[in-house]
Amino acid sequence: MRLWLGLALLGGLGLAAMAAPWVQALLGTDPATPDLFHRFAGPTLAHPLGTDELGRDILLRLLFGARVSLAVGLAVALGATLVGTLIGLTAARAGGWRDALLMRLADTLLALPALPLLVVLAAVDTGRFGLPRGDALADILRIATILVAFGWVGVARLARAAALAELSRDYIAAARIAGATEARVMLRHVLPNIVGPLAVATALAVAGAILAESTLSFLGLGIQPPAPSWGNMLSSAQEMVFAAPLAALWPGLAILLAVAGCTLLADGLRRR
Repeated sequence: MRLWLGLALLGGLGLAAMAAPWVQALLGTDPATPDLFHRFAGPTLAHPLGTDELGRDILLRLLFGARVSLAVGLAVALGATLVGTLIGLTAARAGGWRDALLMRLADTLLALPALPLLVVLAAVDTGRFGLPRGDALADILRIATILVAFGWVGVARLARAAALAELSRDYIAAARIAGATEARVMLRHVLPNIVGPLAVATALAVAGAILAESTLSFLGLGIQPPAPSWGNMLSSAQEMVFAAPLAALWPGLAILLAVAGCTLLADGLRRR
């Protein structure tokens, strides 16, 4: 039940994000164009969820923001899972000083204060390195790279522990006796048997990445306006949260549903 509910929530958000251009064509409104004569307007047929502090349609910005937030979440989760799995399997296979070195690196990253360090790295001016400024795709790549650089640690430790447990089983010894190479043992025997816990970790990583991106965007260090994301929508609405609560309600609810969907999906996978 939890698995299907999580899939339904995430699938609904994904379909809504993909439908953003069609909804824009239906409403005939540009989500990036201000309309100062209709600031904080209530829900109407032209603006089903009302407008924000600049008179922009909240529904459209919410849908286009879903594209950004979900893209960051999926990119970071997949990147962290790939990097963490590779490092974890390498450490489990190598053993000795190489295993110790990789795990001490992981311990060092775990010991660092994550949020302050992310804030410092996100505040680096990418223009100094020849990267475009204010471009939504460049912002997504920048945030995803930063989050992957710190998000692989938990996956690596999980992959290493699960791989060590599998390597001690009799079927691994039988495969080696039969002449299987170490690469075949790891890829054909160990990796398929640790996919379960890795899938759970990936689902939780999506939720963590969405929250991290929303936090950085809320602080003004993530996705930069006018490109919408749920975090910068909350940031823009915070000063008028009591006068116009709907402007803050919808992006906050979207973040809640996305994280709840990922959590339910992870719990459902764990039970399976």
